[in-house]
Amino acid sequence: MTEIAIDPAETAFAAAIAEAAAAREPLQIRGNGTKTGMLRPVQAARTLSTSGHTGITLYSPKELIIAARAGTPLPEIEAALAKNGQYLIGEPPDLSQVLPGPPAPQTIGGVVATNLSGPRRVAWGAMRDHVMGLRAVTGRGEVIHSGGRVLKNVTGLDLCKLLTGSHGTLGVITEVTLKVLPAPESSGTLVLHGLEAEPAVAALSAALGSPYGVSAAAWLPADAAMRVPALAGAAGSVALIRIEDFATSVAYRLDRLFGALGGGKADLLGEAASRSVWQAVGSALPLPATPNDAIWRVSVRPSAGPAVLAAVPQAQGFLDWGGGLVWLAGPATAETHAAVEQAARHTGGTWTLLRAPGPLRSAVRVVPDEAEPLARITRRVKAAFDPGGILNPGRIYAGL
Repeated sequence: MTEIAIDPAETAFAAAIAEAAAAREPLQIRGNGTKTGMLRPVQAARTLSTSGHTGITLYSPKELIIAARAGTPLPEIEAALAKNGQYLIGEPPDLSQVLPGPPAPQTIGGVVATNLSGPRRVAWGAMRDHVMGLRAVTGRGEVIHSGGRVLKNVTGLDLCKLLTGSHGTLGVITEVTLKVLPAPESSGTLVLHGLEAEPAVAALSAALGSPYGVSAAAWLPADAAMRVPALAGAAGSVALIRIEDFATSVAYRLDRLFGALGGGKADLLGEAASRSVWQAVGSALPLPATPNDAIWRVSVRPSAGPAVLAAVPQAQGFLDWGGGLVWLAGPATAETHAAVEQAARHTGGTWTLLRAPGPLRSAVRVVPDEAEPLARITRRVKAAFDPGGILNPGRIYAGL
């Protein structure tokens, strides 16, 4: 597969895409390639890379806004924000340990294109909720932009949410504008020991519904907890509840929360250990490190999370988002995949095949089929943005 050598500017992207559209030549759209192992394999002779299209184009700490070109490495953005005591609200996870790909940092364009959110999503919303504006090039070779660079931004058609999570199938994102927030002074985590999945989810739900401002809630069975270094002393399963704020407030609220949950065996993790634990949870490190396994993410109502875990005994997993996100790792077979699909459908949830060998990713649905009315809309949107079907063809749905 050859790489298209282009100037890092929108006009060059537009020209390259228009040329490919005229020739009906499919393009694989990527940044640093850290997420090419997700969803279905893309069959394309050429790659259009945004990795050279870098740089922070606007940062206004007082306005809580940052804009950057799509190829800008995420660590560069996080470092700029940290200097001003701010952070990305969506807590984008680093999946480099579980996804095949080059040893390179993920780009901000890739994070937005895949709509990946970390543990804080349960309290603050998904990555797409914090995209204030973006610029992109469609499959027609047209430069488009949506949204703006202010918080009170309600004008025009909201293409931001449409393109966020589209995996490069509707357009090549060239610049992203994000809302940011002041970073908390401190972080602490309440660890409840020995709870089975269902009572643990009940405790997590009570914590999230409390007035104490919980920003993350997860449950790890014993084997998953053992894979997190900061939880090395745990002798069984753990329910994790995070609070972020001023240091004195964090300590007070964690203590009150522990009392409100009825006592039991519990520990408190301080600043460093808390940050380490949630980085591991967001990065899916509690999953078994078996490179040939497939990995699924199942999104359900929190109370159904334990049922999904129980319904796929051939897989190992854990719960994030208060039980609403089920991580599973198991044999990369059609049978295991069918079991995950059935469990998700039975509980009214949805699922994503995050990682698997190419043959399995090509043979099965990597996300659920849409209902026909929605599928018709999806086809019409794809035809409007990419009539030639040249941008990451087949990435999400076969033949689209």
